[in-house]
Amino acid sequence: MVLPKFDGVCVLKEPVDKWRNVNGHNLLQLMYQDPKRYAMPFQSNVQLTMLELHNKKTSKSIKLMERSIFSARYCFVENLYRSEVIEASEFEVLSQWFEYVVNSSDIDLEVDLVVYLRTEPEKALDRIKARGRGEENSIPLQYLQELHRLHDEWLLESKFKVPAPVVVINANQDKELMLAEYNKLESIIFNKSREKALVLKNNAKIILNEINENQVKENIKEKGKENQIKEKIKKNGKEN
Repeated sequence: MVLPKFDGVCVLKEPVDKWRNVNGHNLLQLMYQDPKRYAMPFQSNVQLTMLELHNKKTSKSIKLMERSIFSARYCFVENLYRSEVIEASEFEVLSQWFEYVVNSSDIDLEVDLVVYLRTEPEKALDRIKARGRGEENSIPLQYLQELHRLHDEWLLESKFKVPAPVVVINANQDKELMLAEYNKLESIIFNKSREKALVLKNNAKIILNEINENQVKENIKEKGKENQIKEKIKKNGKEN
């Protein structure tokens, strides 16, 4: 993930180093080597370390996290359950623990904005290979396709609870273009003009940039036409 530096922003990267060393145990490697055996303890550790990041104190006015406890549950844990890597009992334990944490009045998990760097699975796989992280050298394309679909279900279709407005960015571009995109959206991401370009979708507000605005509008338009046709068919059926 490309994380540019902005003044007054505390950037918290995914805590991979902690996953690689849980008192000497590399849970990340163990999970990829034997997911049936180690997915449950790995995801338990992921939720713990994400919770630590959510509650990390900072003197900066803005805290920017790479992923969250929400994406861990709605995308990664959900995928493990759907693909039958974890048992139903393990899924329930992780889900109940997640629900307790997010609904606790003693824990502050408030999120102001979600930035969705929407990347095609093929592009994500290319970047994983280029990154060369040893534990990830056997990740199949299908796994990334499943996660991509779940991120869309969560952030675009609101099949799971969305904790905040969402900015959708086309992240299939190279590093230079991505940095330019960040700079262009800085005023929206950092709450300087967030009321600009808001579109309501179910219970989430999706803030659109130039890349996907026309596409989403066209989809909404086509969906409206489809509903009109269905209504006409239904009406004609009643008349007959």
